[in-house]
Amino acid sequence: MDKNGYISPFSSRYAGSEMQRIFSAQNRAGVWRRLWVALAKAQKELGLNISEEQVAELEAYVDDINFDVAAEYERKLRHDVMAHVHAFAEQAPNAAPIIHLGATSAYIQDNADLILQRQALQLVKAKAIKVMSLLADFADKYKNLPTLGFTHFQPAQLTTVGKRTTLWLHDLMLDIEEIDFVLDSLKFLGSKGTTGTHASFLELFDGDDNKVKQLEALIAAEFDFNAVYPVSGQTYSRKIDHRFVNVLGQLAQSTSKFANDMRLLAHLKEIEEPFEKNQIGSSAMAYKRNPMRCERINALSRHVIALAANTANTAASQWLERTLDDSANKRIAVPEAFLAIDGILNLYINIADGMVIYPKMILKHINEELPFMATEVILMEGVKRGGNRQELHEAIRRHSMEVADRVKNFGEQNDLLERIAADPQFGTTLEELTALLNPVNFIGRAKEQTDEFLKDYIRPILIKNKDINAVAEDIKV
Repeated sequence: MDKNGYISPFSSRYAGSEMQRIFSAQNRAGVWRRLWVALAKAQKELGLNISEEQVAELEAYVDDINFDVAAEYERKLRHDVMAHVHAFAEQAPNAAPIIHLGATSAYIQDNADLILQRQALQLVKAKAIKVMSLLADFADKYKNLPTLGFTHFQPAQLTTVGKRTTLWLHDLMLDIEEIDFVLDSLKFLGSKGTTGTHASFLELFDGDDNKVKQLEALIAAEFDFNAVYPVSGQTYSRKIDHRFVNVLGQLAQSTSKFANDMRLLAHLKEIEEPFEKNQIGSSAMAYKRNPMRCERINALSRHVIALAANTANTAASQWLERTLDDSANKRIAVPEAFLAIDGILNLYINIADGMVIYPKMILKHINEELPFMATEVILMEGVKRGGNRQELHEAIRRHSMEVADRVKNFGEQNDLLERIAADPQFGTTLEELTALLNPVNFIGRAKEQTDEFLKDYIRPILIKNKDINAVAEDIKV
């Protein structure tokens, strides 16, 4: 490693090995060469003067890429695709005359980008499915555990830990639906020529319109695309890049929401991300257990969301059939969006697989707030025992205000139940009130909603995608 040169944090810290492989120079150049081979094979099949020996010679060097030679040509030619054409031709001299025949740079670069981005999004989907599986198990395990709900981060009606988890799952479910749409609707650019009119290929095939269309279909099928975009300029619409990065941005919204929630719960000491034995939370404060993985998710998610605006602006700024102000931008923005979301999902998997829960702290917070929330139930019970509704309401209001003052101004415990039990107007005991305030009585249909959601929505997605296996990536730092 060159310590004097810049090293991207995505390769040194965040992105996993498989996502880095997809956007590696080796994989990209290998796809370029496969596109040249596919073009030659299809042209030969459709009658052009290309021999089996020429195709075989190209195939022999598909993965044996002479990067040093290509780099030297690029310094001379200032053109990356033509540099690789010449480098490939040096290895396959007999096939040199037919490499890139009739094609443009966009045939190589754009079709390769579609292939790489499809590979990358399939990996993203696999990791998102893995997160869903882990969260589904967590939701099922804790669907009965009451916890204080929060609106505006202020105590609200009770929910359960499992039901809250379904909110994270629901966001991911929406993301999977969008990912599936992007993958299912993706098409190939094909071989449309310099301005998208097929002119060069029509010339090669002596005006045979049918062979020109067959050529595109054969090449697309070689890369498992069942259709090509019906029209284009020289390039595919840059809205396609935005469609990819936008769905990653939507996923980043979900991951960031989860990470924010976990940071709040960590502050409450109710649920924490995994904390390793030798991990240091703070260089100064040795006792700290900072939620650094969730904070990193937030940081990387912000980057992905911002990149979605970048690709939107690129799509909006294209001129007529082709302009080149997209090139430098997209070769940075698109891979970075995938590398960032990969790092995010690696962290999400790690956290979801090892969340630490503290039921006693959860119950402590419930007990601090539930007496206030249950005053209507206490009021109704007092009326059943013969009390006057208006008088009991005023008594509860007075007791509540006094308790709130003691809690907020003096840090005392919430003793509202003790005060009500001691008030003869209510005709009840502390034991009866405590039984009345069992947290399970205040969670509504949280358990049932969790069961139904997992059964009707999440499990079917997991079953449908049971053959998709995400490789567990180590968290580097």
